[in-house]
Amino acid sequence: MNMKTPTATKGIFFDVDDTLYDHLAPFREAVQEITNPDEAFPYEAAYHRMRYYSDKLSVELGGAGTAAYGDAVEDMRRRRFQLALAEFGVRLTLEEAEAVQQTYLDLQYNITMFEGARELLMKLADAGHVVGLITNGPTEHQMNKIAAMKLGGLIPEDRLFVSGAVGWDKPDPRIFHHVNRQTGTKPENSYYVGDSWRNDVVGALAAGWRVIWFNHRSVGPESEHRPQHTVASYEELERLLEEIIG
Repeated sequence: MNMKTPTATKGIFFDVDDTLYDHLAPFREAVQEITNPDEAFPYEAAYHRMRYYSDKLSVELGGAGTAAYGDAVEDMRRRRFQLALAEFGVRLTLEEAEAVQQTYLDLQYNITMFEGARELLMKLADAGHVVGLITNGPTEHQMNKIAAMKLGGLIPEDRLFVSGAVGWDKPDPRIFHHVNRQTGTKPENSYYVGDSWRNDVVGALAAGWRVIWFNHRSVGPESEHRPQHTVASYEELERLLEEIIG
């Protein structure tokens, strides 16, 4: 990839969970360790349901920046596992759900980024683009993941936007508007790369951003929204960005 210096500065922001690294891996390991399901257990389908309940319960609490979320986050994290796994015949006690959650949490800080992700972030930054992250979740938890990926020296701290600190959760377009104000970027020159249809595609489109759906799990769209681009790997993403902003 040989990116030219941009004639108009672009903002290129990435989601974190299941966009920069494989979020399914810690889920799979935690469920295996605590519940020991049979070999045919559909981990990827169960993972998607866990993400669904995580988003749903977070919205019901008002988002990661609210007092209600802080007070109830541990219970919410247990419940998402209970609800998701119950759909696949695995019923967790409160103690088992706590054990799965704690194992899952511990494993999330042992992160391997997707192949090509770090190199692409470096190339975009070297080309002069405004590169940053926008992620939902409690501030400390998400910042620990960012630290585990050793991104502190690559992305300036003032371009790391965590919903727990900002006060709005994706898909609320206000978090994207906030990012534009803080970074001096414009919606029409801003790109968001993310895996979640509900949070990333719907939220960024509502804010007037261009969306690159990182659909590496080959799932179907959940609504009539239309992301401008779809990719399934960082190799595809690199080629696309060279084509549209190089």
